[in-house]
Amino acid sequence: MGVKVTNNGFGTLSAGINSSATTVTVDSGQGARFPTLGSGDFFFATLIDTSNNLEIIKVTARSTDSMTVLRAQDNTTARSFSIGDRIELRPTAALFETAHLDNTPTSTGSFGLPKGTTAQQPSASATEGHIRYDTDDNVVYYSNGTNWLKINALQVTLSSVSGNILAGAASNLTLAGTNFGVGNLVVSFTPAGGSASTVTVNPSSQTAATVAVPAAIYGQSAGTVITISVTNSDGTTSGNVNSTVITAPSGGTITTSGNFRIHTFNSSGTFVNTIGSLSVEYLVLAGGAGGGSDLGGGGGAGGYRSSVSGESSGGGASAESALTLSAQSYTITVGAGGAGGAATTRNTEGTRGTDGSASSIASLVTTVGGGGGGVYGAASTSLKNGRGGGSGGGPGSPEGGNTGGGGAGTTGQGFAGAAAGHPNPYSSGGGGGAGSIGVSPSSGTVGGNGGNGVSSSITGSSTARAGGGGGSAYANGSSGTAGGVGQAGGGNGGYNNSSSTGPGTNANAYSGSGGGGSSWASGPVQAGNGGSGVVILRYEL
Repeated sequence: MGVKVTNNGFGTLSAGINSSATTVTVDSGQGARFPTLGSGDFFFATLIDTSNNLEIIKVTARSTDSMTVLRAQDNTTARSFSIGDRIELRPTAALFETAHLDNTPTSTGSFGLPKGTTAQQPSASATEGHIRYDTDDNVVYYSNGTNWLKINALQVTLSSVSGNILAGAASNLTLAGTNFGVGNLVVSFTPAGGSASTVTVNPSSQTAATVAVPAAIYGQSAGTVITISVTNSDGTTSGNVNSTVITAPSGGTITTSGNFRIHTFNSSGTFVNTIGSLSVEYLVLAGGAGGGSDLGGGGGAGGYRSSVSGESSGGGASAESALTLSAQSYTITVGAGGAGGAATTRNTEGTRGTDGSASSIASLVTTVGGGGGGVYGAASTSLKNGRGGGSGGGPGSPEGGNTGGGGAGTTGQGFAGAAAGHPNPYSSGGGGGAGSIGVSPSSGTVGGNGGNGVSSSITGSSTARAGGGGGSAYANGSSGTAGGVGQAGGGNGGYNNSSSTGPGTNANAYSGSGGGGSSWASGPVQAGNGGSGVVILRYEL
């Protein structure tokens, strides 16, 4: 419904009318020159007599050549017209003033707008107050004199920014607000006194988005205030939220993997945390123990505790809860590996492996050093026993009924050493690992393997640590096949009455694994040292 027009509509009256008539009839067949009207439609026409007197009328219905009209429209006066006077469709003020109004609720009319692509938009500054249809977006835009905005544009807000901008370190921020849209949210970072940097992201919802801090921003010095705002795909811009660049946490060797920043301490030091309520995952591994030096058992692994989600601690325990650290300094202690049993007088304590040392994160998390490997110790059961620790040391070779056992592990940190060694021809048990009990030898020619370690991907790649050291083999009067195999960087056990193969080997540094037990070559032979521990912290940026 609405105003209607046709091109060049005209006719002549087939009968005269007075000033109050509401029906106008034209000559036969001429009605078709005028618009066809539906319910609620109308058109404006002009009546002209031979003296050029005129009246504008509003035609509200047409039946063939007969028209129902309203008289005296558009500031004209009703008057009489004679047969033969003219009726024409002419441009009138009423036509143009009414053409853009189509207020009837059931209207099927429409109003045409200028249209074109986004690239064809005229300058907003020169078209303030104009509207146009964008054929790229299929949306009507208006110009506010600065930008072209959607008629139904949603005003974006930025209510908070979570996370930190760290000087010299990449990080992510979490944005909260409203009307972020589903894509192309432009995040603007402006340092005080500097130029803006922008990053375009796809929000996770209308109210949340994550953005990586651009290098130009985290390259600012600590203390610089960064003003952050967002512009959504409707072209509206939020208010500002400020964030201040802070010094990044320090300590250890710093690496990154994905969104994690990782601090690896291979020696004791200090973790300086600059971020309040920082959630930190950790791996704390004590030093592994040394193996025994006289038909000795393998050294036990250092205690192993981890809070990495989806991984495990030692002794079959689940991952612990992450730490929440305040902004302060934390003392990191990394335990040394224990020394292997010495090439000294037989049947003395000096031949047993030395325990590893504890590692810790201040007083928050502590692990126990691995237990030293036991030895032959013909007259002393206590020397045969592996020592207890994070994981227990393996037992030395027994003599007759004088047997020993593996040292106990610590709950939640590691397993015990092997249950027993093998008597004449003499082989010894493996040290316990964080992942399993040390292995008892099945014959006198092969030493028992160390217990398994535990793997962790805290640094971004999977690494096994905290394995037990291998036990030794002597094979009295025959050839020992091999010493026990150290696990996860643990030392292998020595074998045979040989100066070249008799010594146990050292565990790898920073593995927290046990050293290999030694065989015998006319006396005790130097056993393998345990591996030093490690403390690793990581947090998400």
